[in-house]
Amino acid sequence: MSAPASPSRYKRILLKLSGEALMGDGKYGIHPPTLTRIAEELKEIAQAGVELAVVIGGGNIFRGVAGSTEGMDRASADYMGMLATCINSMALQDALEKQGCHTRVLSAIKMEQIAEPYIRRRAVRHLEKGRIVIFAAGTGNPYFTTDTAASLRAMEINAEVILKATKVDGVYNADPKKDPAARRYRTLTYMDVLKQNLNVMDSTAISLCMDNKLPIIVFDLTQRGNIGKAILGDLGEIGTLVGVGETAWA
Repeated sequence: MSAPASPSRYKRILLKLSGEALMGDGKYGIHPPTLTRIAEELKEIAQAGVELAVVIGGGNIFRGVAGSTEGMDRASADYMGMLATCINSMALQDALEKQGCHTRVLSAIKMEQIAEPYIRRRAVRHLEKGRIVIFAAGTGNPYFTTDTAASLRAMEINAEVILKATKVDGVYNADPKKDPAARRYRTLTYMDVLKQNLNVMDSTAISLCMDNKLPIIVFDLTQRGNIGKAILGDLGEIGTLVGVGETAWA
């Protein structure tokens, strides 16, 4: 993919990656070639002058909700999930720095030896200097998902959009892998996402975005170049825009 022409549609974005995005075709852990591909794309975005922040999940290593369903205390399980996000954040930072990108990891849980503490003004300053900022450890509180952390951090840094990376090309009215009649939305309202219980982000994250009119682009990360297309607003066949407009089919 060639770098998107600057100026792009968005100047400052927050990219939400699931931990599963790093697995590649594996069942758990981190797949180095997949990590390198993502880092290469992020480098191209940063070189185009886009200020880029990233929130990454930890589901490829440990998922707090799953742990709590098996008898583990929910708060303890969630803290373990936060530590998993720190592992992924460090891995992504390493991959980005191998691409020559200046990168900072800011953690909501203090761990000075491996990450800076999260301070909003510091995060904004890093972005203004052209550094890629990775937010680790979610919100730092149990019972909140990394989707909610992405919404919160996006608003704190005044991001113009959240890019929600998935393994499918947008939001459907049913699971496209199970229902051949499933239809993809081109645009969706926040309220329709909540009413239909669509699997975009959790309800807390959607509500935060709705209250602050922060758009969400849900797109397919599996194809190289789609991050750049999403930033340019060229959704085409790669994603769905969730915002204040109207709901429409692709």
